[in-house]
Amino acid sequence: MSDTSSADILSRRKFLGAASLAGAGVALGAKPAMAEGAKPDPLITEVQDWNRYLGDGVQKTPYGVPSKFEKNVIRRDVSWLTASPESSVNFTPLHELDGIITPSGLCFERHHSGVAEINPADHRLMINGLVDKPLVFTMDDIKRMPRVNKIHFLECAANSGMEWRGAQLNGCQFTHGMVHNVMYTGVTLKTVLDEAGLKPNAKWLMLEGADAAAMNRSLPVEKALNDCLLAFGMNGEALRPEQGYPLRAVIPGWEGNLWVKWIRRIEAGDQPWQTREETSKYTDLLADGRSRKH
Repeated sequence: MSDTSSADILSRRKFLGAASLAGAGVALGAKPAMAEGAKPDPLITEVQDWNRYLGDGVQKTPYGVPSKFEKNVIRRDVSWLTASPESSVNFTPLHELDGIITPSGLCFERHHSGVAEINPADHRLMINGLVDKPLVFTMDDIKRMPRVNKIHFLECAANSGMEWRGAQLNGCQFTHGMVHNVMYTGVTLKTVLDEAGLKPNAKWLMLEGADAAAMNRSLPVEKALNDCLLAFGMNGEALRPEQGYPLRAVIPGWEGNLWVKWIRRIEAGDQPWQTREETSKYTDLLADGRSRKH
């Protein structure tokens, strides 16, 4: 039998009871001693305008827009970076965003000839070259094919380039903002190529855009058949014009320059095309004088 006295037990019970009451006081909102002299906050004690009046009706903004208090969360460009805004870039405000999905309206832009405005009813995708059956698809044709939804990040080859020769601008947005991560909706590139049928000697594809720059790049067939997409949707809605509406290529894990926007033609061949953007641009010279494509 314990030799602890009854007086000790009663003393412990009183202490525990007092501690419980103190905890209850905090839980019930008892004021800390340091807050005794604080003035009432009028944002709590007084009725605010948004409590007094009716707000806008449901159709005030048929396509929703951010709050006016978020007006500084926008893409930004650097006016002196390029000679023309039509062949330039703006930057995703990474420092203002949370989560892994970039809102469609904040995804950085990179254009070589400005944004192409294309009526989807007039857009065509041609498959030609080393194929069994050259084909032309409408957007309706493509949307009738089995579709997929995939989350991929896109990064410009020049991302972080503002620091290549030392920091030039202060901020994450301008230094690392040529990147975004979204959910794409579309069809696999393999599905479209299977419709045309690639010939055995078809080893490369040339992807060509419908913009004024006729942006084009060579792509290995092996990569095309693996995980590439032709996307018409982004984050649950249609692509934005600046992101390639109505159709763009998605080349996961490869530099953004290959993700041809407003894609209009895919030609199959037995060797790369050595286009402008993979010879004089977007390449590094090796020690022996050969070029290494990004």
